[in-house]
Amino acid sequence: MNSKATYNDIDWKTLWQNARDEKSWTPKGPKDWDKKAPSFAKRNSDSPFVDLVLERIPLQKEWSVLDAGAGPGTLSIPLAQRVQSVTALDYSQGMLDELKNAAQREGVQNIRAINASWADNWEQLDISKHDICIASRSLSGPNLADSLAKLNAYSRQHVIVIDRIGPAPFDQGAFAAINKEFRSGPDYIYTINILYTMGIHCTVDIISLTPESTYTDLQAAMESYCWMFKELSSAEEQKLNEYILSKSRTTDDGKLVVTRDIPPRWAIISWKTK
Repeated sequence: MNSKATYNDIDWKTLWQNARDEKSWTPKGPKDWDKKAPSFAKRNSDSPFVDLVLERIPLQKEWSVLDAGAGPGTLSIPLAQRVQSVTALDYSQGMLDELKNAAQREGVQNIRAINASWADNWEQLDISKHDICIASRSLSGPNLADSLAKLNAYSRQHVIVIDRIGPAPFDQGAFAAINKEFRSGPDYIYTINILYTMGIHCTVDIISLTPESTYTDLQAAMESYCWMFKELSSAEEQKLNEYILSKSRTTDDGKLVVTRDIPPRWAIISWKTK
């Protein structure tokens, strides 16, 4: 390394891309999430993640919120109960269908759901500026800097980004159990440094979730864990099955509780745009 190098010599965009290329997990596409949507919605409906995030978001009743990568409405629905309107974007129509069903059950009528991705032209989709723009665990696009700039451009007041802290959301122990190398890929530290190079000075708050995940049964746990990998051989599936059993206990009502060695942690990254 050049002994004269300073922070300004670091190319964070290239480092982010390099880490993304070397990660040991495969990004999922819209069709994958369409299939995952029902189970994902069910497991996230009562997650403590929601309250931990909501108490850290500045909200006013007359404000509007843009939720980019809204999924099944994990944040969009409780936000809609606190603000004037929510625009929920997601590239998975299956996720938006779950969101609409949940909103109907809750009697929430002020959410506009749009099937769109980071790469789409939001202006052509008649999306205007909102008071708050949120991207919760959804910065999976091919260009992080572009996505951050997009959120900043569409916000009148605040931007809130919830980004992963490695190894979340993955269970690193599961990779070791089947003798697969785990490379986390870029997490929040890249995001805050890219923001800095963009002239955006953010605030970071760390939240930690319980290391326990509850599943209806072993099959549901296996389906969730297999989601972490691109493909598994029958021998690897057997090892994964054994790992889950070694980390789990059965509740009185027959559910399976799996305990990770490292609890999932997330970084809430925020900044003012006004």
